[in-house]
Amino acid sequence: MHKIYSMAFSRVYPLYIAKVERKGRTQAELDQVICWLTGFSADELQALIDSDATFTEFFDRARMNENAGLITGVICGMRVEEIEDPLMQKIRYMDKIVDELAKGRAMEKILRT
Repeated sequence: MHKIYSMAFSRVYPLYIAKVERKGRTQAELDQVICWLTGFSADELQALIDSDATFTEFFDRARMNENAGLITGVICGMRVEEIEDPLMQKIRYMDKIVDELAKGRAMEKILRT
């Protein structure tokens, strides 16, 4: 079991915020892409952050977007579309779209619309 599976999402979320804000994006945009991926409402996302849900719990509750499979590319040295562990793939999908947001990619491309 990977260490990140038992890590609280609330520990990583501020790092995501800092990453996107350093690049001129906003927390609202970050929340938008996370909610798009997971199917959470803003209130559900905040409740999970407040509850210190682990990544396992976070993604167990997620209703993954049907277009999540369109997220491709390399993150952390791995091609996200080739990751076999379903939970790790979901985590890397999120890492990838946060990275795309931080790199200034257009929101409609991040959301695969």
